[in-house]
Amino acid sequence: MSTTTAAATRALERCAELDRFSSLPHALERVYLSPEHAAANALAATWMQQAGLRTWVDAAGNQWGRVEGRLPGLPALVLGSHLDTVPDAGSYDGMLGVVMAIEVVERLIADGRAADLPFAIEVVGFSDEEGTRFGKALLGSQAVAGTWDDDWWTLRDKHGTTLLDAFTEFGLDPRRVGEAARRPDELTAYLEAHIEQGPYLEAADASLGFVTTIAGARRFSITVHGEARHAGGTPFERRRDALVGASEMVSAIERLAIDDGTIATVGRLEVSPGAVNVIPGRAVFSLDLRGETDEARDGTWLRIETTMRELARARGLRVDVFESHTAPAAPCAPWLQQAVIEGIRATGTASMGGSEPIGLWSRAGHDAMAMAAVSDIGMLFVRCFDGISHHPGEDVREIDVARGIDAFEQAVLKVARVSDAR
Repeated sequence: MSTTTAAATRALERCAELDRFSSLPHALERVYLSPEHAAANALAATWMQQAGLRTWVDAAGNQWGRVEGRLPGLPALVLGSHLDTVPDAGSYDGMLGVVMAIEVVERLIADGRAADLPFAIEVVGFSDEEGTRFGKALLGSQAVAGTWDDDWWTLRDKHGTTLLDAFTEFGLDPRRVGEAARRPDELTAYLEAHIEQGPYLEAADASLGFVTTIAGARRFSITVHGEARHAGGTPFERRRDALVGASEMVSAIERLAIDDGTIATVGRLEVSPGAVNVIPGRAVFSLDLRGETDEARDGTWLRIETTMRELARARGLRVDVFESHTAPAAPCAPWLQQAVIEGIRATGTASMGGSEPIGLWSRAGHDAMAMAAVSDIGMLFVRCFDGISHHPGEDVREIDVARGIDAFEQAVLKVARVSDAR
């Protein structure tokens, strides 16, 4: 077995090991500030230490490892992704990027190249990218980027536990969360490897791709107010059916997003009072809206909001909108795009699906979005089977992971050459 193949095999085995840490007995769910979060951190720390990194957990619960460069105390090139999951998750979203980073750094330490780099290398397993527990994404990386908002302390999980109380129960001090923040002068750049979470690389028969920008995202909770009445005794012309109105809105949202080339998803819909013989008096649905640029995304939102209110008026309904999350689009730095491109090229044409590496804008959000506030960012995408993600069927090919580790290593070395030339 080649060194590259062995590294890929080990990376996949480590993803499978992390699957053991789940709050669900027959599915994978690992959320922020949980016992499973602590266990995943501890296992990742063990792998980092075996690779030769010094490890610690920061004030926001992120797991870190560091190896010095040619001089102690140099700014760091940060490699990483996240260790938390969505409910009923797959094994590779986030976790693969962390274990790939460990593999790359282990190689560089083992053959002495890490000691000659013009920067330190740090590997991070971010604690909360998905936002599953408290409904707020990117908590771990926003703490590192220095964009933590104290208003978040009152966020509650489904059991009523506040973020503030969860911090204390986990053994963290909420008063010290600011200590997780890094300064720009402490960082050379941030590079993240991640499964694509889409079908484009597979359609191009490419193992790998580079990311041009990460979609700007907005999330909303939309409440449609009608009137609950008897299902049999209320004629259609007298009905103010919140569910019918919400259904028209959901259909319109899809049409408007398709027309604009943006992405809109309604992933949750709740109806009350929820009785078989009662006209729904209220419907609440979520909206996740993304675009390649903030301008495109926001333009779609204006059209959606106008259309929803028109549909509501036509049925005698009222619409309330609450925006829970906003993240600007995050372009990858051109010099880091080039580093990833050269890394992919070094692995051969089989990785590219053609004569040149494929560039994609990421429809999914990533920790790199938050890190863009404090550092240049770059991303490497690894093909995933049928584009499936956020699902137990999420899968990758060992050969793609092997090529990804090689490309990621070469990207790090390209960053070193550029840094030396500056």
